[in-house]
Amino acid sequence: MSAPHGPYPDSAGRTAPPDHAGRPAPGRQQESAMPRIIPNLWFDTQGKEAAEFYCSVFPNSRITRVTHYGEAGPLPAGTVMTVDFELDGLPCVALNAGPAFTFNEAVSLLIECADQAEVDRYWELLTADGGSEGPCGWLKDRYGLSWQVVPKMMEDLLSDPDPARTQRAMRAMMTMRKLDIAALQAAADGTS
Repeated sequence: MSAPHGPYPDSAGRTAPPDHAGRPAPGRQQESAMPRIIPNLWFDTQGKEAAEFYCSVFPNSRITRVTHYGEAGPLPAGTVMTVDFELDGLPCVALNAGPAFTFNEAVSLLIECADQAEVDRYWELLTADGGSEGPCGWLKDRYGLSWQVVPKMMEDLLSDPDPARTQRAMRAMMTMRKLDIAALQAAADGTS
């Protein structure tokens, strides 16, 4: 389905001409009927430390607000309760709420990487200091949060119209921990 063509209203009610693909002009996004979805990450007591770490890993990231528990909270008064942060514009919240819940692989954050250098960079940073490698481009960071570090080209390989290419790429991926773009491409091409 393609985007409808024509001008879109901006947040001030003005209209901006769409680009060549029918999308709103940059900075003039169409208002959404859906509220924002913000990942809320439950930590025992390391929420601020984790938010600082994630902001150091991803460019254009920052902590935007820190709140503290008062006298009535489940943790001591003055303890950090929430940390609002942005990962290159993606709003997130780290919540310090005790040990009742921990992360598991049922939920992961996927990093779509442009090239092998990006795959290598994020893989190394997120597995450092207590993180662990998993299969097929998955890892857990030092806080137990699961990530998928995946090259953007993987989407094309796994949706190739030639099922033999797709199967070869999938078989190669299943043998890997950190994904290797050259090896995946060679497998898909049948040259490995």
